[in-house]
Amino acid sequence: MKSNKAIAFRPVVWITGASRGIGKELAKQFASIGCKVALSARSEKELLKLEKEIISLGGITKSFPCDVANEKSLLQTHKNIQKELGEVEVLINNAGVTVFKSIEKTSVKEFNDILSVNLRGMFLCVKAVLPSMKKKNNGWIFNILSTASTTTFKNSGAYSASKAGAMMLGKVLREELREKNIRVVNVFPGATETAMWSKEERKKYSFRMMSAKSVAEVVLQTYRFPSDVICEEIVLRPMLGDI
Repeated sequence: MKSNKAIAFRPVVWITGASRGIGKELAKQFASIGCKVALSARSEKELLKLEKEIISLGGITKSFPCDVANEKSLLQTHKNIQKELGEVEVLINNAGVTVFKSIEKTSVKEFNDILSVNLRGMFLCVKAVLPSMKKKNNGWIFNILSTASTTTFKNSGAYSASKAGAMMLGKVLREELREKNIRVVNVFPGATETAMWSKEERKKYSFRMMSAKSVAEVVLQTYRFPSDVICEEIVLRPMLGDI
């Protein structure tokens, strides 16, 4: 996996929710420029498949199965990454779950599970990497959110609430870390063709969706901006707008 624009050093990039969709494409993109990519998700089988694919293309990567909603598991995963790849310089909070139900029909368990992954998981990952980033006075944190953070969609109450909370967490974090040279970027993708949508929905609306690869490419481009600027928020929508 070679690139004419490969970076001179090999920063460690930790991607959660890396087994599929946007996370999978992010892993390929960052590996293509020479980063050492730590892959995390709950599905070890899918992670290992991706790890094998990236290595076959010349990339440097390793799988670290993890449930971001489980604090003990997450902290141990972070320690393993430090030991095997080094300190995390780029954190990409991409893990996310949802159910498409009305608020009335969303169970308490479903609500708690969504917030545990989408909001609490992001919080825990940030807490894990901040000490080393602050010590180095350098770092990147990308939060892969959703246009549902700011736009109202029916049957996505728990998901929208979790992503809106994550959005504000990212905004506050950015202000707290500016002087430490740690960049916090909130990314708001619109409808993207991933497994978060059912097969029927993807078949019906595929022409109205962005590809996960396109979203990942924009994130990588942002990472490569000049060091004296920061793109604080990225809003991406399909050309035909919201579904």
